[in-house]
Amino acid sequence: MGRRAIALEHPKLTSHVVDFAALSSLPKANDCFIALGTTIKMAGSKDAFRAIDLKAIEAVALAAKASGATKLGVVSAMGANSHSSVYYNRIKGEMELSLARMGFKSLVIARPSLIDGDRDALQQPVRSGEGIGLLLARGLSPLLPSNYRAIKASDIAHALVRHVKSGTPGVVTLMSGEMQGG
Repeated sequence: MGRRAIALEHPKLTSHVVDFAALSSLPKANDCFIALGTTIKMAGSKDAFRAIDLKAIEAVALAAKASGATKLGVVSAMGANSHSSVYYNRIKGEMELSLARMGFKSLVIARPSLIDGDRDALQQPVRSGEGIGLLLARGLSPLLPSNYRAIKASDIAHALVRHVKSGTPGVVTLMSGEMQGG
């Protein structure tokens, strides 16, 4: 489910366009994966960013829990911290705390560094600063600690699925270096 239809097609994929502020019930599920997020610039304001990166994620998690999900995997951000002076990181930290308080048997939080992936397939605009950062990160990769290297979106997805499926009780936080290579 997402805020807009996607061009990606796969026999096992069904795309549902929803209004996260008025989310209806979800189908019965054991596991839920949330990779919802934006930037303040794309959202248009801090309030709009908060509505997506905190409130919409909370809404999906609560709907999943009401539908029977006991395990949740979510993509957050490397600098997530509810006390951060950086607004983006503070909202990500608040989101993590909120999900942890919901009482899922297993909560897996992925904290990737710079994400390297095909934004066109998801109809996401390429951000110029991000493009430059990716070029630098790729070139400097051997010199950077693993937690600071750019990470493929597919590696994040594989690591999140693997850890959620394992069902480790409590909250597990995966840093970028732990997710490299899927």
